[in-house]
Amino acid sequence: MILSLRAGAKAYINGAVVKVDRRVNIQLLNDVSFLLDQHVLQVDEATTPLRQVYFAVQTALIDPAGAQDAGRMAGAMLLRVTRAVQTPAIAAELPAIARQIEQERYFDAMKRLRALFPVEDAILAVSQAQEEAVA
Repeated sequence: MILSLRAGAKAYINGAVVKVDRRVNIQLLNDVSFLLDQHVLQVDEATTPLRQVYFAVQTALIDPAGAQDAGRMAGAMLLRVTRAVQTPAIAAELPAIARQIEQERYFDAMKRLRALFPVEDAILAVSQAQEEAVA
């Protein structure tokens, strides 16, 4: 696996934060957990239920020492979301995401969660518009 990073980019590799000062290719020669800067959600961006689950899964991926606890937290959060969600497009994906979290396939779970962000955003936009119309 080769990671291509531009100048100033960060990568999270097995819990270490790596920042490069110039364009570089990093060849990973064994199995590692990594995350590129563009996929990292900051805590203040975890403003919706799916983004909060994503943040917990991300924590499990970035911090191998705390991965078990973060994975359990993500699973519990996802269970609450599953009980509350009524949108078929989201509900259909949640069991697969739960399995990926249980199997510690955090990157795959994050990828699936990220794909649901636009659906969640559309639902929240409609809900907000309805609230504003009532007010």
